[in-house]
Amino acid sequence: MAGIIALSAFAVFLIFCLIFNIQILYSLLAGYFIFLTYGIYEGHSVSKLLKMSAKGILKIKNIVMVFMLLGIITAIWRAAGTIPAIIVIGSKLIVPQIFLLLSFLLCSFLSVMIGSAFGTAATMGVICISIARVMGINELHAGGAILSGIFFGDRCSPMSTSAILVSEITETDLFENIRGMIKTSIVPFILSCIFYLLLGLASKTENIETDVTALFYSHYNLNIITIVPAALIIVLSVFKVRVKKTMIISIIASLAAALFIQKESIVNLLRFAVLGYKTSSEELNAMMSGGGAISMVKVCFIVAISSAYAGIFEETEILSLLKKCTKVIAEKISSFGAVLVTSIAAGAVTCNQTLGSILTYQLCRDLMPKEKMAVSLENSSIIVVALIPWAIAMSVPLEILSIPAKSGLFAFYLYSIPMWNLICSFRSKGYTSCNL
Repeated sequence: MAGIIALSAFAVFLIFCLIFNIQILYSLLAGYFIFLTYGIYEGHSVSKLLKMSAKGILKIKNIVMVFMLLGIITAIWRAAGTIPAIIVIGSKLIVPQIFLLLSFLLCSFLSVMIGSAFGTAATMGVICISIARVMGINELHAGGAILSGIFFGDRCSPMSTSAILVSEITETDLFENIRGMIKTSIVPFILSCIFYLLLGLASKTENIETDVTALFYSHYNLNIITIVPAALIIVLSVFKVRVKKTMIISIIASLAAALFIQKESIVNLLRFAVLGYKTSSEELNAMMSGGGAISMVKVCFIVAISSAYAGIFEETEILSLLKKCTKVIAEKISSFGAVLVTSIAAGAVTCNQTLGSILTYQLCRDLMPKEKMAVSLENSSIIVVALIPWAIAMSVPLEILSIPAKSGLFAFYLYSIPMWNLICSFRSKGYTSCNL
């Protein structure tokens, strides 16, 4: 009973913070003290509880390092002209009738490259929504296509921190998980392409010629070499080179491109790597500023606190009653169904992918083998939280793109992934896919 009270108190505090617009980091810190208090009430010493917390945090030490590298790589890719080059190539494919499909595909491609939904929303997403508004395309439709695309790679890119998080907490191989994610997303991806094609053909558009690349050409020397850092991510991932090594190699290639092609100084590049990319052009900064190791500090704190929760959850009985509930749900609607229901509730309460995924794993990990559990988490908690308007995964892209929450109604890919895998789970021993 005490565990339920602690979880309820945490949920109430999170709702309070949402209502009064208090940062999620503060609510997570308050939650940590709630669970410390619960642990003390249950008879655990403070030192033992701190050791539990440390044990949870140590499990994600590699993720923190990857976060830092991701912050650096997104900044240096901007300085090298890598992201602008990808955007320029994509923008040349604009055809009004198939624009929604292209927005989905282009955002999917870039999100695989950089492994960041937020980074993709701030670059390709901004370009796509701007073009949609000029062409008179319904911004709710465009917003849905963009939301679907930016989370395509956030789910299954080897650069994605969420994919790395899942592999770490389930102690599974990242590339094996990605293989499973690809297999379980083929049908939803095809259906999403058809959906956005038909939606685009049925939408009213204006044939307005728009030059969205002039700004980049005026500030960057764009050529095939500037795409090499991104290409290295794909090639090295195919050969299963470890993520950290892959990112370091890409950063080195980006630094070379920035130095010798974009003529940036070493001092500027060091500043970009730490503080993020920023130029003297306000117009360019509106689309390209960001990244840097410092941009990931807050995220690292959120992940660390969430992992500290996991350490306490794992060695106390706080989740025991809820675990029994998940087993009952699994018997009624399949193991994956139980994971999906749990992930929706966890995402709604915790408001972020990290703690939502950790909490879902803690509650459901006994329902299936860990390899299947990893893919199930990617097909549930990583995706569904992007459909919760008050969660970070949805609210941040909405703010970046300046689109209403109703655009989530058209994020077809985000609905089709869990629904397709739920259907498949009914005929695959309750697990997540039709193939695993």
